Amino acid sequence: MTTTANNPRVGRSGSFDFAKWWDRVGILAVLVLLIIFMLFAAPNFGTVDNILNIARSISINAIIAAGMTFVILSAGIDLSVGSTVAVSGVSAVLAAVAGAPAVVAILVGVIAGAIAGLVNGVLVAYLSLAPFIVTLGLMTFLRGLAYTMTEGQPIVDSSLNFRDLGNGYIAGIPAPVIVMVVIYAVCWFVLERTKYGRHVYAVGGNPEAARLAGIRVKRVLTSVYVIGGALAGLAGVIFAARVVSAQPTAGNGYELDAIAAVVLGGTSLFGGKGRIVGTLIGSVILGVLTTGLILMNVQFFTQLLVKGIVIILAVAIDSLKQRSSKKAPAVDTSGAATVGVSA
Repeated sequence: MTTTANNPRVGRSGSFDFAKWWDRVGILAVLVLLIIFMLFAAPNFGTVDNILNIARSISINAIIAAGMTFVILSAGIDLSVGSTVAVSGVSAVLAAVAGAPAVVAILVGVIAGAIAGLVNGVLVAYLSLAPFIVTLGLMTFLRGLAYTMTEGQPIVDSSLNFRDLGNGYIAGIPAPVIVMVVIYAVCWFVLERTKYGRHVYAVGGNPEAARLAGIRVKRVLTSVYVIGGALAGLAGVIFAARVVSAQPTAGNGYELDAIAAVVLGGTSLFGGKGRIVGTLIGSVILGVLTTGLILMNVQFFTQLLVKGIVIILAVAIDSLKQRSSKKAPAVDTSGAATVGVSA
């Protein structure tokens, strides 16, 4: 006989638990169904070359989304990551053009992103400003900065010394994909296996309780924005390497794709709940959808309509999960309440 305690789909009242179902089954089901549809509807979708192209195209947004996961887990939001992509790419290319070695140029771009994240973090954590307003303001500032640094024109360098970061291959796999996998492995370890990861979940779930438990909430909040900014900076460097130039328009709208990937992957906009693996799956869904629409010759403005619908659905799913969790709280097999930080 199946009991409530042994069935992850139901809560104490015996009702269907949409939150757990979505996190464990729903998101994967959506991905599988989408892939099956595209295999029949989109020409050449299942070819090896196209799969590698999808993986490469996913990598930039997935890296940004990995950083965004830390921010959203803390119950924050970062609307400036798209502009951070532009500034970081420009900074890296300018450093390379000035004669800096490839590794130094890459670090310059990542550090530029981390500094942008630090500004966000300090304003949010130490001045208690609203994350939405702070990051919206920095989004505009950084976009203006990118245009100022390039004088409004792309800076093209066909011999860019770190171009292989965006165009190279390692054992037949695109270099950005390798970087993405490494980033997600590190992020998974940090969130699932370290004290810092538990602190991030705790701060997002209940900052006052976290403070009373001895967690330095302001430091944690600042750090998640730094992580988000640094990873957006890395994505910006990869983008610049991919197009072999510094583009002040780079990353336009990327913040929405990153947020959509995070929420689709099961991370709550209210903070404290989510999985980095889910974010990767959400990024893959968006990448498969975008590539499939292109192969189907769907017009660009129609693609924007579809993306808008996906973002709205992501928020709706998060809202449904919150309601489901409240109506059907999970219990352990002994029937006793469980207290702690859950991923």
